[in-house]
Amino acid sequence: MEALLPLAGLRCVECATGVAAAYAGRLLASMGADVTMIEPRDGSPLRREPPFLGPRSGESALFAYLSAGKQAISVDLDTEAGREEFARLIGQAQVLVEDVPVAQRELVGIAAEAVSARWPDLVHLSILPFGSCGPKSRWVGSELNLIHSAGEGFLLPNGLSAALFPDRPPLKIAGHFAEMQGGIAGALDALAALWSGIGQYVDVSIQDANLAVGAFTVQRYGDGSLEHRLSRSFRYGGVIACMDGYVELLTLEQRQWQGLIELMGHPEWARDPALEDATERSTRGDFINAQIREWAGSQLVEDVVVEAQKLGVPMARYNAPEQILDGHHEAARGLFSTMSMPEGGECKMQTGPFRFDGRPLPARPWPTLAPADRDVEPRQLDSTRIRVGRERA
Repeated sequence: MEALLPLAGLRCVECATGVAAAYAGRLLASMGADVTMIEPRDGSPLRREPPFLGPRSGESALFAYLSAGKQAISVDLDTEAGREEFARLIGQAQVLVEDVPVAQRELVGIAAEAVSARWPDLVHLSILPFGSCGPKSRWVGSELNLIHSAGEGFLLPNGLSAALFPDRPPLKIAGHFAEMQGGIAGALDALAALWSGIGQYVDVSIQDANLAVGAFTVQRYGDGSLEHRLSRSFRYGGVIACMDGYVELLTLEQRQWQGLIELMGHPEWARDPALEDATERSTRGDFINAQIREWAGSQLVEDVVVEAQKLGVPMARYNAPEQILDGHHEAARGLFSTMSMPEGGECKMQTGPFRFDGRPLPARPWPTLAPADRDVEPRQLDSTRIRVGRERA
């Protein structure tokens, strides 16, 4: 029996052209909210973002993921009738998620003060590259701008990648890491606002959300330490090459260090009593890494990861995409569901990064674009399902 999710019955309107706001709406939809996307007549620009679901498909894989479980309706916000329809939909919702540029908000009727006055009980979530207030509120920011302006891009690649390619320039993380961090912050902030029980304006800066990811690096500025990708790494561990692939190792606790030594067969060098002290191990990081890498070069990834986890050593395999889709952990959690594509065939899609009541989230397809005059009805709910989480008043 499928669990009734904690946001079941909550209605959200999403007006987004960027990944961050769309991902916030996606997370809310994953938790059971009825999310209606407002799209222009030719559809969201995200529908045209590569990569696509097959060599001849016009379906954007990014859009399919971001819009899974939502409804979509075409509304022309350049017309008075379209703006009236937009306002009607907002009036039926408890949450508005949007990334409309500051300069256009008054035109479409969603300036913060106007929304608050007209719908005082609404949670109005704004997600922009640099927030909607302050000197950078009107700046445009892409994924590349955001990952670097928040500092994380400056520190990549590091560790083994930096050792192998010391002359490589700064790189961004693959995909839409920075924008999705903004979406996560937005969804959590919207939930906090809902929990408070009062309508309010929630202003999220994607740059700020990513600064929080690198809080430790920012904190170190206070003691005069400026980290660099060539020096930023744990003193020992990190990415380690094995016979048939790579693992990542991170030992922060004494018991994890002891488990690592047992995993390596209690080598002679590790019997030095001084290495029982964490500070001393840090000073000998290069030496320890050399020993670990020499040992790992004769190990098979699957074997060493299984044994490491038995001993409580934080080690995991670097997976290829097909290994993620077919992984034991992912399968046990029901992390991926098979979805039918409109043009035929199937694909696997992540249902959500969490579970409720110990159960995988239901698989829901991405929407086709409906005309503006179609009434949007709440998802029909099975009264026999179990409600998980807080009851809404």
